[in-house]
Amino acid sequence: MCLGIPGRVLETYESAGLRMARVDFGGIRREACLEYTPEAGVGDYVVVHVGFAITTVDETEAARTLAVLRAMSDAVAGELGEPLPAGKSTEESG
Repeated sequence: MCLGIPGRVLETYESAGLRMARVDFGGIRREACLEYTPEAGVGDYVVVHVGFAITTVDETEAARTLAVLRAMSDAVAGELGEPLPAGKSTEESG
């Protein structure tokens, strides 16, 4: 199963000519490419699929989606390599 997981952009930077970000997925932090979402900036929420931010979402939608994904912990662990921490919101980890 392939999932797009919402996370909050913590910082942006350039790497090898690509616009990149460090993104917080409710307590798990990963690198993501922002080339497909040039409007995304620090504090914005993006949906990341296989390392690429594919769209932006608002904070409410990000929180709602993370809650659903926590209920599907095996699928999330397969995508991120570890389960989302229980009960942690994207705001608490910032």
